[in-house]
Amino acid sequence: MKRLSKLFNNTVAIFVVLVVFLIIVPLPTPILDFMFVLQLGLSLIILLTTLYIRETLEFSVFPTILLITTLLRLGLNISSTRSILTNKGYAGEIVKAFGNFVIKGDVVVGLIIYLIIVLVQFIVITKGSERVAEVSARFTLDAMPGKQMAIDADLSSGLIDEKEARKRRSKIQRESDFFGSMDGASKFVKGDSIMSIVVTFINLIGGVIIGLITGVGDFSAIMQTYSTATVGDGLMSQIPALLISVASGMMVTRSASENNITTDIGRQFLSQPKVLIIAGITLECLIIIGFPILQTTVLAGILLATGIILLRGEHNAVPAEGPEQSEPEKTEEIQSEASFYRNVENLYGLLNVEQVKIEFGYSLIPLVDEKSGGSFLDRVVMFRKQFALDMGFVIPPVQLKDSGLLNPNQYVIYIKGEQVSGGDVLVDHYLGLAPDDGEDVIDGIDTIEPAFGIKAKWISEDKKVKAELLGYTLIDPTSVIITHLSEIIKMHAHELLNRQEVNNMLENLKKTNSVIVNEIIPNIVSVSDLQKVLCKLLEEKVPIRDLESILETMADFAPKIKDNDMLTEYVRQALKRTISRKFSEAGQIKVVTLDASIENAIMGAIKKMDGGSYLALDQPTIQKIITATTRELDKIKDLVNDLIVITSPVVRIYFKKLVNQFYQNVTVLSFSEMDNDIQIQALGNIVLDN
Repeated sequence: MKRLSKLFNNTVAIFVVLVVFLIIVPLPTPILDFMFVLQLGLSLIILLTTLYIRETLEFSVFPTILLITTLLRLGLNISSTRSILTNKGYAGEIVKAFGNFVIKGDVVVGLIIYLIIVLVQFIVITKGSERVAEVSARFTLDAMPGKQMAIDADLSSGLIDEKEARKRRSKIQRESDFFGSMDGASKFVKGDSIMSIVVTFINLIGGVIIGLITGVGDFSAIMQTYSTATVGDGLMSQIPALLISVASGMMVTRSASENNITTDIGRQFLSQPKVLIIAGITLECLIIIGFPILQTTVLAGILLATGIILLRGEHNAVPAEGPEQSEPEKTEEIQSEASFYRNVENLYGLLNVEQVKIEFGYSLIPLVDEKSGGSFLDRVVMFRKQFALDMGFVIPPVQLKDSGLLNPNQYVIYIKGEQVSGGDVLVDHYLGLAPDDGEDVIDGIDTIEPAFGIKAKWISEDKKVKAELLGYTLIDPTSVIITHLSEIIKMHAHELLNRQEVNNMLENLKKTNSVIVNEIIPNIVSVSDLQKVLCKLLEEKVPIRDLESILETMADFAPKIKDNDMLTEYVRQALKRTISRKFSEAGQIKVVTLDASIENAIMGAIKKMDGGSYLALDQPTIQKIITATTRELDKIKDLVNDLIVITSPVVRIYFKKLVNQFYQNVTVLSFSEMDNDIQIQALGNIVLDN
């Protein structure tokens, strides 16, 4: 097979070189006849190939073949012209046969018919194909960004995998290259048509002049000889050119389909039997104005008979409904499912767990379905982009599925296959949040905003303007779900960062700083330890985008510190600029401080072990600390967006673990994590009761 492929490659190369030599080297008339037959055969093959392909990329070499066949025609044109002018109008039997067949003794009629063929090929088919190729190339290039976004949306929603996404992107690029090439290749056909007209005049006028000079006969004999040769030669070049032009038009007007064009035309023409019946009746009525009875009646009868047969076939094809029909189908489905799972590999496919998944009730499907105008997929893509910019890693694709087990307006969010949250959404309503200083006076359906647990109302479309005038914040249903999803992912981001994604992040860093990755991983820091530190940072909503600083800090302290908690604390201090920016507003951070007595109590209760350390506080002290913390935070929770407690560096990790069991939405920072430019404003102090 490889030898045949190599032989074919060499054959194509040799053929192209020989075609070029045709322009220079004169050919004997028998070889010229053979080349004319070869040209005609190639043109037929190309035309039939374009009829049977399903989409243009199945014949992606067409622009190149178009150039080769055009070059072949030009070479044969030059050779035949040389033979006509030097052999007293004789250029082989094929040219002579074509000329005699068309002219049939009448030079004027023959030349007019030939001229009509040339003009049809040039003005109608070639110009049309050229225009379609230009428009197709422009539209294909303009549609590329949208198609790429659609692929990214399908990939993020889990409808396709990465392999399929690469395949589709490659196909889009190939389509763009193909139509761009076709836009240029169509100019070859146009130039070939113009050149054929020029060669025709050269053959005729030059032949007549040479005939008169050499005295081969009287003027009428000379005209007869050279006009026959001119028309024959012109047709021998124009007929293959016409076939190639038609093939070119077929390629640029061909849309992607599951079948070839013959099947599509037959199926779609016969898909409306009533149309055939109406057309048959209309044709029969034309007899009234003088159409021939026999021909019109025969054609009308064929259309009527075909339409009636197809119409009856449609009625007979409708399956009878009933339990006796569904039972065999059900049995067949069970059998096919059983045979499918006989393959053990298919059983393992059931064990896969989606990292992030959302299930929707059927009423919410229009929000997700792009064909219905839903923008949910695009919103998920943009959220993934923003999350990558904010937090520094790419979350897994979000799987979207409909579920008949849910209420129509319900959606459920899953993390690693387990339900973590959900909510209800009314598609034709807006979620209204009442203004802080206003009364809740508008009519609506009371609900709770799912992401933050705020009291809200579902407000119908007709009350939208009134609600806006009253100061309500209105949120569309898609934004409600996206906001809820974003909060859930931020809360569980540390669970979604697996070792595969850590390796992806390291490979990305290698593109800009391969030295630090190769030097530290895995010689100083293992991927496992790096993952643990990154997960601890994400758990407290600290961005990990500055992976370079994280690696450098771990490389400095990892040889001496084996406790990942303490190692994370050093990394946090190295990221103090990032942390300060994350939790401050306008260069100021509002916090609650921790009293020195509590810090001393915590430091005195730290117990060190070989693998790390833990806090050994007695239960009464823990209760007092939690009570004091809750009291201070409740005082300021309505004044700030984030509840932040600031402590000394040694105490931070232990106080965070302690308070996190009772008050989860608290951010605990240390003074070492504050940038020098940040102004700290204390709104309270956590003090133990006496």
